[in-house]
Amino acid sequence: MHMLTLNGAWKMKKTDELEWIDATVPGSVFNDLLRAGKMKDPFYRDNEQEILELTKSDFEYKRSFILAEDALAHDIVLLRCEGLDTLCELFINGTLVLKSDNMHRTYETDVKDFLVTGRNDIHVILRSPTRYVLDKDKEMFLTSCADAVPGISHLRKAHSMFGWDWGPQLPDSGIWRNISLCAYDQGRIDDVNVTQKHSDNSVSLDIHVDIKQWKNSDLSIRATLISPEGKVWEQETNASPSLTDTSITLDITNPQIWWPNNYGSQPLYSLRVFLLDGTTIIDEKTLNIGLRTMKIRQAKDEWGESFEFEVNGKSIFAMGANYIPEDNVFGRLSFERTEKLLKSCVEANYNCVRVWGGGYYPEDYFYDLCDQYGLIVWQDHMYACGAYDFNDEFKENIKLETIDNVKRLRHHACLGIWSGNNELEYAWALWEWTERYGEKLRDDYLRQFEEFLPALNDSLDPGTFYWRSSPSSYGGIDDPNNESVGDMHYWDVWHGRKPITEYRTLFPRFMSEFGLQSFPSLKTVETFTLPADRNIFSSVMEAHQKNGTGNEKILYYISEYFKYPKNFDSLLYVSQLIQAEGMRVAVEHWRRNRGRCMGAIYWQLNDIWPGASWSSLDYFGRWKATHHSAKRFFAPVLASACEEGTSVALHVTNETLNPVEGRLSWRLLNHLSEVIQSGEVAVSLDALSTKEAIGLDFSDVLDNKQKLRQSYLAFELTVDNHPVSGGSVLFVKSKHFDYLDPRISASITESQDSFIIELNSQAFANYVLLDLKTADALWSDNVFDLSADRTKTVTVKKDSLSEALTLEAFQEHLTIRSLYDTYE
Repeated sequence: MHMLTLNGAWKMKKTDELEWIDATVPGSVFNDLLRAGKMKDPFYRDNEQEILELTKSDFEYKRSFILAEDALAHDIVLLRCEGLDTLCELFINGTLVLKSDNMHRTYETDVKDFLVTGRNDIHVILRSPTRYVLDKDKEMFLTSCADAVPGISHLRKAHSMFGWDWGPQLPDSGIWRNISLCAYDQGRIDDVNVTQKHSDNSVSLDIHVDIKQWKNSDLSIRATLISPEGKVWEQETNASPSLTDTSITLDITNPQIWWPNNYGSQPLYSLRVFLLDGTTIIDEKTLNIGLRTMKIRQAKDEWGESFEFEVNGKSIFAMGANYIPEDNVFGRLSFERTEKLLKSCVEANYNCVRVWGGGYYPEDYFYDLCDQYGLIVWQDHMYACGAYDFNDEFKENIKLETIDNVKRLRHHACLGIWSGNNELEYAWALWEWTERYGEKLRDDYLRQFEEFLPALNDSLDPGTFYWRSSPSSYGGIDDPNNESVGDMHYWDVWHGRKPITEYRTLFPRFMSEFGLQSFPSLKTVETFTLPADRNIFSSVMEAHQKNGTGNEKILYYISEYFKYPKNFDSLLYVSQLIQAEGMRVAVEHWRRNRGRCMGAIYWQLNDIWPGASWSSLDYFGRWKATHHSAKRFFAPVLASACEEGTSVALHVTNETLNPVEGRLSWRLLNHLSEVIQSGEVAVSLDALSTKEAIGLDFSDVLDNKQKLRQSYLAFELTVDNHPVSGGSVLFVKSKHFDYLDPRISASITESQDSFIIELNSQAFANYVLLDLKTADALWSDNVFDLSADRTKTVTVKKDSLSEALTLEAFQEHLTIRSLYDTYE
C-alpha cells in the first residue's frame, strides 16, 4: 500500500466570499477563521449567538497536490476520509466523487479514474449543519435536548456541538480527521479482528483477517506478535482468493496480563499483520492489544441482580467520570491535550471513564492512552436525549457508522462495554414521550436499540457486552433506573434540590451518572469576562451557565452548608467545595456498600468550554476541588466515615487484589485541635472487600450545642506506618461550626525536581486550597483539612508547572486559603 497524505496546508473561505485564507487539515472552520482573525472568540463574553449565526453559512476548502506517473499505475487508488463534518460534497478535478452526511463515519471511494499525472485539485464544500437541522425540524419535529438547536436528531453530527445544559450552541465543521489517498495492488487488508481464549498460564489469539483482492493472486498472510520485552510469535498462512476471512492462531505461554489502573500493570503486545505476495509486503496493519478477559457480570442476589465489571475473573468497583467532547472548536483537539486529561484521571485514581453518547467517538489515541493507563472505557453509541426516525435511509447510515467504529475500537484492552444510547429508554418510560410524541417513534426506539443495534454490535464484537441504554434495568421501556437492577442515573440531588446526604439513601447496582455543579476558578473566569462581568448574575456569567436556574441552585446548595461568601472569588471557590463534598459523600457511601454497588461514575469529567458545569476538570484542565477530592475518595484503600448525630462509623474499603493490614487511628478534637479523646484499632481486610472497622459514640462528650459546634473528628489509616487515607467529620453543618482564624503558615524548600511546602496552622482549617497567582501546578494533595497539631507536607513537581518558577518566585506566587477566609 502506498499512501499520500492530503493533510496539511489548504485554503478556505465562506462560499459567498472571494478571499481565500490559509487553513489546516485536520482542523475546523472555527479554528481557521480564528487564526486568520476572521471570527471573534466564540467563548469570550456573549459572542456565542453571533457565531451561531455564522454557522448558517456554507464554507469550502481547496488544495492542490502532485501525482507522479507511477502513482496511477496501481490497481486501485482510494480516497480515504476519516472525518468529514458533516454535510460535505467532495470534488476531484471538478468531478463530484463523494457526498457525506455523517461525521461519525469513515468514507472511502475509488478515485483513480478522476486523477491525472501532475497537478490535481481537491475541493470540499461544507453545507451548514445549523441551517439543515432547522429546516428538517420544520418538516418533522423530533425531540432532542431542550438546550440545543432544534432538529439535531435529524443529523449524524455530535449533538452537543449544537448546545447542551453545560455547553454552547457552537456547531463547528471541517475536515476534522485525516484525509489521504491510498493506492493498492492485487489486494488489501480490510479488517483484523482478534479474539482471546484464556486458560491456565496461556492465551490463544484467534486472528481473523478480512482481505479484498482484485486479482487471482497467490497471496499469504503473516501475523507477528511482539511482547513488551521483544519476544516474538509468528505464523503465516495462504490467503485463498475465494475467501475473505483468513484465520491465524498464536499461542502465548506465560502471558503478561493487562489490568485496570491500581489493580496491576498494563502490558501491551504489538500485533502486526502483513499481506504478502511472496516476500513483498502489499499491505500491513498494526494493533496494540492487552491480554485480559473482561465482561459485565449480572447475577441474581439478595438485592436484585448485580451489574459489575469482571476483569480477569475479579469483580471491579468502577470509579471515574463521564467524558464529553473537549472543545467546541474541533481544530484545537490534540493528542497532548487528551493525554493531559487522561493523566489527570490516573492521578485521581480513576479506573474507568464513560464516553457519553451525545458527543463523538474519540480519536484512536484516546483509546491507546486508556489502554496504556488502565482506564476501562464505557462506550456509548452516539445517541442522546432525543427521538430518531428509524427509516431505511437512517438505518443504513447508522449501520455503516456502527461498523466503522466497532471495527475500529473492538481490539482495545480498555473497551469494557458498549451502550446503545444515553437516557432514551429513561425518557420514553419516565418523561411521557409516548403520550407527547406518539407510538411510532416509541416503536422506532425499540427497533433501533433493542433489535437492530444489539444484533449488529454482537455480529461485530461478540466479546464485548452490549447494554441497551444508560440507564436501563430490564429493557422494553420497563422500569429503567431501578436501583436493584442494571445501571442508574440520579439527579434528585441537584435538579431536585435534595440534600447531599440523600445519596446515602440509595443503593444502586451501578451509578453511571450523578453530580453537582460548580464554577471554574477565577483564572478561568478571567479568560472570558471583563471585570464588570464578574457577578454570577451578570449577563456574561449567565451566558456561560447553560443549566437554566443553575446559578440559583449553586447558591441554594452553598446556603445549605456554608456561610455566604464575601466576594466573587470566594463564591467561585465555595461552589467547588459543595460539589466536592457531594461527590465525596456519594462515592464513599457506595464504596462502603461494595458488592451491592459496583460502580460510581460521576457527571462529568471535563468541559467543552469555560463556564459553570458539573465538571471536575475545567476547560483548561485545571483541577477543581472535586478532582482533588476524587484522588482521595477513589483511592484504592479508603477510610471513610458515616456520621449520624454524635455517632460515627469508620469503614475501610480495599479495592486492590491484595489483603491489607493497618491501623486506623481517630482523634476527637476541639476547634483549636486540642485532643478530647483518641483511639486506635487494628484493621485487616481481604482483597476486594469492605467492612466497618469501629463504631464511635460521643453523645456523652458532645452534650451541648457549643461542644457540637466546636468539635470535630479526625481519622487516619496507616499501612506499614505510612498514611494511606483519612478524613474529618463535623457534627454540625459547616456553616454552623465555630471556625477560628487558622493563621496558616508555610515553609517552602526545593529539591532537584520538586518544591516542598510544609504547612502548619494555629486552629482547625477546613478545605485548605493552595494555588499560584498565575501558573498552574499539579499538587500532591490539595483542598484538604488541616489540624493544628499536625504538619501537612505537599509537593509540586517542577515539570508539572505551566511556567518555570524559581524558589523565590514560587514563594511569592503561592496563595493559601481555607473556608475561614471566604466570609466576613
